[in-house]
Amino acid sequence: MCCDPSQKCEAVFELARQMREGTLDIAPVPDVEVIGQPGRPARPRLVAPKDLARRSLGTERGRAALIHAITHIEFNAINLALDALYRFQGLPWAYYLDWSRVAREEAQHFLMLRERLQQVGFDYGEFDAHDGLWTMAVKTHDSLVARMALVPRVLEARGLDVTPGMIRKLRAHGDERTAQILEVIFEQEIGHVAIGSRWFRHACDEHDLEPEPTFRRLLTRHYTGRVQKPLHREARRKAGFSESELAALEKG
Repeated sequence: MCCDPSQKCEAVFELARQMREGTLDIAPVPDVEVIGQPGRPARPRLVAPKDLARRSLGTERGRAALIHAITHIEFNAINLALDALYRFQGLPWAYYLDWSRVAREEAQHFLMLRERLQQVGFDYGEFDAHDGLWTMAVKTHDSLVARMALVPRVLEARGLDVTPGMIRKLRAHGDERTAQILEVIFEQEIGHVAIGSRWFRHACDEHDLEPEPTFRRLLTRHYTGRVQKPLHREARRKAGFSESELAALEKG
């Protein structure tokens, strides 16, 4: 619930350190709250995705707007990882270790991107943003199966498809530093989606569910948009998608 981004990142780094050292008490608690809105700064202003201005990467402001959009995604991803840690109880220690690592790396991504945004003359909060990632977190608050299927394996996996293209475009416009940051993020995000795949299958096993038909069913029920193509098949394979899942996503 911390609203200051810098303080939130510092708290995440301390959380991850305690998890690695095995000193954090993760005993179940009786009352887990639905987090309607996590802690966030007063800005950016949150608007509907359709109301976000489209800007050309050929301008400095356009490139800054892209960096800001990714910075906002990473800030949301910190909260998503923390919510996965807090909400779902009684799981193996490895689950909590995995998601504390994700939270730490998302915080590192946020800080790298925010620093880059400041280098080009802006800061986090100066552009409008949307809240789609957190909306899905609220929808899946009562089901580990649904959370792991729809947040890492749908919303976050989308980044695997689009990031290489953004890197190429940034390089074409001479922004080598941002491209390098996105290369680091891309490799780590494959690992994050793979963690989602691992615990999705674990949750399916616990509930005697077949993972692939369950994934397709949840996608149909909860995801109102279409999975955009083309898919980055190699990255998605590394992140735990099967060939039949990739075929179904490309057909849908």
